[in-house]
Amino acid sequence: MDLVVATRNRHKFREISSILRHPRLRLLSLNRFPDAPKIKEGGKNFDANALLKARAIAAYTARPALADDSGLEVAALGGRPGVQSARFAGPRATDVQNNQKLLRLLKGLPLSKRRGRYRCTIALVFPGREPYLFRGSLAGHIALAPRGRGGFGYDPIFWLVGYRRTVAEIPPKLKNRISHRSRALKRAATLLRKVLAG
Repeated sequence: MDLVVATRNRHKFREISSILRHPRLRLLSLNRFPDAPKIKEGGKNFDANALLKARAIAAYTARPALADDSGLEVAALGGRPGVQSARFAGPRATDVQNNQKLLRLLKGLPLSKRRGRYRCTIALVFPGREPYLFRGSLAGHIALAPRGRGGFGYDPIFWLVGYRRTVAEIPPKLKNRISHRSRALKRAATLLRKVLAG
């Protein structure tokens, strides 16, 4: 079965592919569909944005589609950046710029008051059927400064208390076991296995 992953982000596609690996499943990134519409993420929450993307890509490709919307919520900022995580420092902001803005806003706060949570919603849409939603989260703190070269997004400043490292410092295999995205994807994988077996 072909499943279109509604992303052009190669890091995200690689992460999703490693978790959803199955001999009867072929994952296709949006890079295979250069004319696919760019979906504006105008939803008020992660569920709405993930559904918007998955529905649009399933309709465009006439294939099952999977989309995620994920982000970082920081308690001291009232849950921001939330759905604006990728655009926190502006519409074309880089990961570094987003991280710098977040660290500026938290300047002076001790680690104990920098609680954060990664959240992810995975939407799975089969053309002509009701969509499925799967959610995952990962709790941590916002580090005082970036550390590590791995991962992407806010990983260099997302401190995992139990591991005493940022997400950017842990091996990819461990990240794929504990991350918010992997937790949501593992729930999606259970359904996909049933579909592929049927």
